[in-house]
Amino acid sequence: MKRFHIHVHVDDIAASVAFYSKLFGAEPTRIEADYAKWMLDDPRVNFAISTRGSKAGIDHLGFQVDDTAELAELAQRAQAADMTLLDQGETTCCYARSDKHWILDPQGIAWERFHTLDTAPVYGESRQPVPASGAAACCGPGGKPVAIPVKPAGSACC
Repeated sequence: MKRFHIHVHVDDIAASVAFYSKLFGAEPTRIEADYAKWMLDDPRVNFAISTRGSKAGIDHLGFQVDDTAELAELAQRAQAADMTLLDQGETTCCYARSDKHWILDPQGIAWERFHTLDTAPVYGESRQPVPASGAAACCGPGGKPVAIPVKPAGSACC
């Protein structure tokens, strides 16, 4: 079964944790100095916030799956539709070890699709700030950041 995923960059982690805890009626399931995550069942969503972005707002959307077969099915669906797929394989990001891949929608919004394997004691093996080009930096294979192109706001092309 899939769980919808939303990752939002925030400026103030404490104020945002307080706000979203009240909004969801639940405390985060994971909280760090720069990150918090709620694993909600109603609605079934993995909602994460972090202070690691260059500006506040939605960073990416996605689907968290329960097993590798579901992840493979999502990858096959993307490939059958001729979507460009960035397969990261097993990586550490957002205090978790996951097997994941990324796609972009026609507007340039990044969609992460992942199967969580375990928790991790660090946000990622390596992290670079978001480049001025408008590309979002995400944890990549072997802990190396991977630039996923995102269409700049207000632009007519990529």
